[in-house]
Amino acid sequence: MNATDRTPADLLTSALAADPGRPLVTFYDDATGERVELSVATFANWVAKTANLLQGDLSAGPGDRVALLLPAHWQTAVWLLACSSVGAIADVAGDPAAADVVVSGPDSLDAARACTGERVALALRPLGGRFPQIPAGFVDYAVEVPGQGDRFAPFAPVDPQEPALIVAGREFSGAEVVERASSEAGELGLTGPGSRLLSALPYDTWDGLSAGLFAPLAVGGSVVLCRHPERADDEALAKRIESERVTAVRR
Repeated sequence: MNATDRTPADLLTSALAADPGRPLVTFYDDATGERVELSVATFANWVAKTANLLQGDLSAGPGDRVALLLPAHWQTAVWLLACSSVGAIADVAGDPAAADVVVSGPDSLDAARACTGERVALALRPLGGRFPQIPAGFVDYAVEVPGQGDRFAPFAPVDPQEPALIVAGREFSGAEVVERASSEAGELGLTGPGSRLLSALPYDTWDGLSAGLFAPLAVGGSVVLCRHPERADDEALAKRIESERVTAVRR
């Protein structure tokens, strides 16, 4: 973290400048056997494309509310940073009816239809696969995002003091996300660059978001993010901790 890092998007910019080739997010889905590893550069490219989709095609800007009806997943992490890049408020598990944009996984499409604004559907299939048939009333993220630009610039400056995240009923500014993630990193066992935290926590609480993305990003570390961890037994988890060179665990 640099002194000039005031928003989560700033943290990603600093990580990209420091070491673009290091792993940032390694994702496991124990229901499908999927493993995806994204370097800082690859993750940042996904964020830039998603931010361009959000700002351009979906017309979202600072202060707009984006309801994220998504599980702990590498694509959810991308959307969290894309919202920060644009200045939109990432409302985790928020009310679609109160949102300007809703981003939904396959299990929450019915609820997401309460949004009268733009609707984006994520299939959450291995390798970022598309829906076999695009859900009615939605755009398919996997169809729309590949053609977006690889670099992003916001139309308006992002104010770090403005609301950036809502989770479990608590609102945070961008600066508060950065400050809290940085201050809590030590408690999570993150000692600095090279730290590698395995998180099996869901993304619907601050603790899950901090361990599963923001704190590792704030200290130059990385996260091994596990979805459906109940499908993995203790032996499998122990092997994963060893093979991924994990230095801290949150379950």
